[in-house]
Amino acid sequence: LTCRSPFLLIHQIDRHEGAWTILPLMKDFSLTYGRNSSWIFFCEEDTRIQVVKLLETLRRFDKSKEWFLGKALYDEESTIIHHYAFAENPTVFKFPDFAAGWALSIPLVNKLAKKLKSEPLKSDFTIDLKHEIALYIWQKGEGPHLTPVPEFCTDDVNSYKVDHCATTFSNFLPLCGEPVNKEDVFVAVKTCQKFHGDRIPVVKQTWEREAALIEYYSDYADISIPTIDLGVPNTDRGHCGKTFAILERFLNHTSPRTPWLVVVDDDTLISIFRLRKLLSCYDPNEPVFLGERYGYGLGTGGYSYITGGGGMVFSRTAVQKLLASKCRCYSMDAPDDMVLGMCFSGLGIPITHSPLFHQARPMDYPKDYLSHQIPVSFHKHWNIDPVKVYFTWLAPNTEESHNGKKVGYNREDL
Repeated sequence: LTCRSPFLLIHQIDRHEGAWTILPLMKDFSLTYGRNSSWIFFCEEDTRIQVVKLLETLRRFDKSKEWFLGKALYDEESTIIHHYAFAENPTVFKFPDFAAGWALSIPLVNKLAKKLKSEPLKSDFTIDLKHEIALYIWQKGEGPHLTPVPEFCTDDVNSYKVDHCATTFSNFLPLCGEPVNKEDVFVAVKTCQKFHGDRIPVVKQTWEREAALIEYYSDYADISIPTIDLGVPNTDRGHCGKTFAILERFLNHTSPRTPWLVVVDDDTLISIFRLRKLLSCYDPNEPVFLGERYGYGLGTGGYSYITGGGGMVFSRTAVQKLLASKCRCYSMDAPDDMVLGMCFSGLGIPITHSPLFHQARPMDYPKDYLSHQIPVSFHKHWNIDPVKVYFTWLAPNTEESHNGKKVGYNREDL
């Protein structure tokens, strides 16, 4: 690695639908850089790098050996997003915080490339890439553990703590102009009669007030909420039929001047206020499909998709292109988010990932990981007080007036 090292943007490596999962690139990295380089260093678009300090840090490690370097994260409790791995003691397994940057020595890259040649990646789900990469490298104890590097940091560049850091992270919500207007965002909430009594009151107590345009779609018309019955029966598994009915309604029954649609579950907690800031970075005249990206079968020609629980954001243009195509649900109870991913993949429309959307609860992520985020959404009410979670993590101000009283919660408690 030198100051003149090659610089790659993974989204431009379009030979692989799954380039963002990184492991499919190892063979190319090994072929291209395996002889003349010492390290491959990965970072996020908002990671800031002091190149000289990074070079000094990497020189501490013997480049002829297999090294996996990063800022270590770990689960305090076993979590669904990691398939409850290491349930006996989840703190033992360390994985890298991508925001701080992480590095593989070329001998390890070459080894991974060789392994991937003889054993192709399984056709499976990609959910939390940083954890899954660390598991793959670890090889059930046959490969290296992550080596924590204190110089890989996620503190803000202006923090007093960063003197020793080779990397820092920009801890702010992307803002590319004025936030989009409240009236530019139409919110569709998927619900069903059995949840009208417990989940909808949470939405009304928390984020509904942030939405200028919101409708609740159910299998039963309840004028007290009010909900709209789309004529699609509730299904226990996927909700593909209901979601496509919502997309049709958005296109045909809302103002064509409303450029953005957000589809959420009735147990999604979301900051529309922050989402409006984030959407200033995207052009609604382009087909945009935004949220937390998962993958299915990406090692064997699969597709990426936006996982539904954290919220799926569509530009009107994306909805128009989707519905103009012949791509539809293969059954009414198919998983809507995966079918949408398959459809957009077939149309050549890329999935846009933001790590600020979350498919799970705050307690399902390492505290260190969330500490440098300004989140847009979380999902699920299991064993939490969802109102408290909203006002702690997502309300427009950390202290929010609630029923006339100021309330502030400690994130450490959640």
